[in-house]
Amino acid sequence: MLYGIVRDYFETFRAHAASLRDGEGLPRFVEQEFRDFLRCGCLAGGFARFRCTACGLDRLVAFSCKGRGFCPRCGGRRMAERSAHLVDHVFPDVPVRQWVLSLPHRLRYLLAWDHELCRAVTGVALPTVLGFLRRRARRDGVPDGRSGAVAIVQHFGGALNLNVHLHALVLDGVFVLDEGVQFHPVRRLTREDVAAVVALIARRVERLLERRGLAGGAESGAPGLWSEEAPVLAAAAAASVEGRVALGPRAGARVRRCGDPPEEVAPVAMGRCHAHVDGFDLHAGLVTRAGQRDRLERLCRYTFRPPLAEDRLRVSAEGEIWLTLRHRWVDGTTHLRFDPLELLERLAVLTPRPRVNLILYYGVLAPPAAWRAAIVASAASTDAAGVHPPTADNVDHATSEARRGGPSRSGGYQWAELMRRTFGFDVLACPRCGGRLRLVALIEQASVVQRILRHLGLPTE
Repeated sequence: MLYGIVRDYFETFRAHAASLRDGEGLPRFVEQEFRDFLRCGCLAGGFARFRCTACGLDRLVAFSCKGRGFCPRCGGRRMAERSAHLVDHVFPDVPVRQWVLSLPHRLRYLLAWDHELCRAVTGVALPTVLGFLRRRARRDGVPDGRSGAVAIVQHFGGALNLNVHLHALVLDGVFVLDEGVQFHPVRRLTREDVAAVVALIARRVERLLERRGLAGGAESGAPGLWSEEAPVLAAAAAASVEGRVALGPRAGARVRRCGDPPEEVAPVAMGRCHAHVDGFDLHAGLVTRAGQRDRLERLCRYTFRPPLAEDRLRVSAEGEIWLTLRHRWVDGTTHLRFDPLELLERLAVLTPRPRVNLILYYGVLAPPAAWRAAIVASAASTDAAGVHPPTADNVDHATSEARRGGPSRSGGYQWAELMRRTFGFDVLACPRCGGRLRLVALIEQASVVQRILRHLGLPTE
């Protein structure tokens, strides 16, 4: 369904964007994201050829677009690969807690484009959390403790809106050097603990913004560079943060909501590890214990999930796209309604700039950390299934930069192993005789691709 919407309306959306703001149009990387998505999974763009060693059955597997924005297929692949990497080769078998930091609306617009500022804010928040764990351990009689974290920058909210926020998977304790590296878990967190941490984060971020002349947020004129480089995308981003439409006949109007309002609006209850200070919201209520590797992998997948699952979309008889929300809102909203161009506007905003790393390592999990080699799981082994683990500091680069490649050229886990691990399905089992499929060739030359597809009676465009 999403493919059909992009195929039928992208050129109209692109032309409409180009007609605004002196013909600036969409940035090149956004246009390329859409065009690559339309080639994702299409055999005409090239494929890997597999053959059964027993019966000679041929199977063709199309290349993926490796998109970093909204492609559900590539987003799901990246989610599974990175999660497997963290569980197998980064996180030691200790408790891991998820800290989720939501930021004030005035900052989300700035951080979406200014990646240096986004890294600086993350560089304030994560050391604050790690410092809290170190101080807590010191009060419990564990001096000189060190913790670590993996921070994931997410750009989207549940309504396909621009919502830059941080998911941090933090070791729920500290390591100390005592006849080797030993782990000491921290005491249970309370709401007062989380409130103290988020208040400190808020003060430090405000000081950071003051030093950079951005204390007024989006109202201070700070996003001028974004407005100059990509004015149409900047307008769409600002509207997305506010829950409005930027382009088309409904420009300036709020996104249409559907659902039955509740008879009585109940106050939002704060959890035991949840606090809110000056627009900064911090939640730290989800923790996985040592030995719960499957649960940890599910948690990692949640933090790496793509912005859109196609089963949340449906098209009405009037041609409107209905988006099902993951959770019912307090006002009773369960669905959002978009025109096709409004949906593409939302997807364009969620496309991250190229060559920016959205996964950051801190503390003892950072690449240069002195204790890292003794703490993380070994990344030097290769298991019997043929998994070739990447290093911790190049997994994001290898996955995001490769714009092309066959199913087995992932820069990390092999395609077949990920399919088995995620879905329990052996894609290399021959469906005809039960033998094994073997990779024969990666077909990329256009003339060869077309000749093979014509011979099989398959589309060549």
